[in-house]
Amino acid sequence: MRLRVWPWLAALLSGGLLTLCFPRWDQGWLCWIALTPLIAAVWFSEGSALRNAALGYCAGLVFFWGVFGWLTTVTGIGWFILGFYLALYFAFWAWFVGAVAGPPSAMLRSRHNLRLAFLCAAAWTAQEWLRGVVFSGFGWNGLGVALYRNLALIQIADITGVWGLTFLAAFCNVIAVATVRRFILEARIAKLRPHWDYTVAVLLVALVFLYGIHCLQRKAIGAPLRVAAIQANIPEKEKFDEAFEQKIFDRYSALTKLALAGKPDLVVWPESSTPRGMFSDQVNFDFVSGVAGLGDFNFLLGNIDFEQDGDYNVAILLTHRGRDFQIYRKIHLVPFGEYIPLRRAFPLFAMIAGAQVPSDFTAGRDYLVLRTENPAVKLAALICFEDTIGDLTRRFVLKGAQLLVNVTNDGWFLESPGSDQHLANAIFRAVETRRPLVRCANTGVTCFIDTLGRTTQSLKAPKGGHFIEGILSGVVSVPAGDELTFYVKHGDWPALASLAATFVFLAARLRWRRAGSRSAACKHPPAPR
Repeated sequence: MRLRVWPWLAALLSGGLLTLCFPRWDQGWLCWIALTPLIAAVWFSEGSALRNAALGYCAGLVFFWGVFGWLTTVTGIGWFILGFYLALYFAFWAWFVGAVAGPPSAMLRSRHNLRLAFLCAAAWTAQEWLRGVVFSGFGWNGLGVALYRNLALIQIADITGVWGLTFLAAFCNVIAVATVRRFILEARIAKLRPHWDYTVAVLLVALVFLYGIHCLQRKAIGAPLRVAAIQANIPEKEKFDEAFEQKIFDRYSALTKLALAGKPDLVVWPESSTPRGMFSDQVNFDFVSGVAGLGDFNFLLGNIDFEQDGDYNVAILLTHRGRDFQIYRKIHLVPFGEYIPLRRAFPLFAMIAGAQVPSDFTAGRDYLVLRTENPAVKLAALICFEDTIGDLTRRFVLKGAQLLVNVTNDGWFLESPGSDQHLANAIFRAVETRRPLVRCANTGVTCFIDTLGRTTQSLKAPKGGHFIEGILSGVVSVPAGDELTFYVKHGDWPALASLAATFVFLAARLRWRRAGSRSAACKHPPAPR
């Protein structure tokens, strides 16, 4: 009985350890060992391929239900169903780990173990990338994101993106289990000898760390930009209710007038800051225009734009006291938040979402870089979860963006870990692009992040909480040059290479099995009739 149960307990343990890597627990160091119980369950219990996939599925359920528990503040049934879907990615990986392992005796060879670790790490990286792409994706909290607080290690993201850290952590997890199994096998034959597979893993981590130390010692040259981010802390039940419209106007007006005393170059309001669309309602238009006319500053705010060709989630930059404006239309829509996947083809999704998503937003298509005046700065206005997507963010930098600004409304998730997880995923955009990131939330984490991924300023209550009304004022250093990182130039190349390696292995495995079947048929021809 014990032999039958322990693999399932190990799979559940992996799901739990992965959950602990992220806020609210923030034990990122666990990412180096979190996958080892699941790997051991697959390799040491020697079950069927289907059983291995089931083990991975169980680990995935524990992880996704645990780490995304804050989604219950919006939809309990949506959170429940999402876990069932996302766990499929873990199921694939556990199956893959079993398929690639080979006989236990093969782990006595260092070369085999390195090949094994490479393939398993590639498959893990590939499934994380796919999770962030399919149905427009929900790729939060990948394995590499757990290291967001380790400034030295995350600097490699300017070359590999967060995918390099994901691959490295998965690689080390596999090598750890392979090393233990090798010791067990060698102990049985009383012949322990040195191996270099473990040494290679340690060397890779050391090299990444040393590269990070080198980056942290470099002095960045930039021009100062005075920024004031307004966090109004409007409760979600009031945000779009006309009965609270004047209250919202009064709060934004008072906070902005207070912020203008510091003579900021850029004032930022969060996503969907006005109760109704600025261009579809005269009252809201007059209010925003009046604020823009209070001084000679650049004014960026999130809003909703209703056009004949669709409804858009937008960021609007007003300059010259509101006389000129530029509009960026959000490109990456949040599934089940801004649109329902397969709304017409699979109506069950729309039934689950109900009145929370009565209709779909339309996705923008242009990676529009907004331009401020006095000083002239080219900025990317990332709306909501767009600052968690590396490939999208880098496209703005390719078009010349010097500054990243995220306008978001994390008020949907109340005082939950959702806002902290949003920040953890967003920090990598600053490192990947070497562009500072200004985050302005309706409520949540309003902060400034420098090009090394350090949170230089953050809006906090006296007791340390982020869910408050207030102003974050400070100076952001904007890079003077237009130097592009390797990641900005080449994108998610580690993830795509991992996807290719995984596909090649699967194709080769299928070919080997077919060749084996034909060989067996030749050795045992059918009996003549």
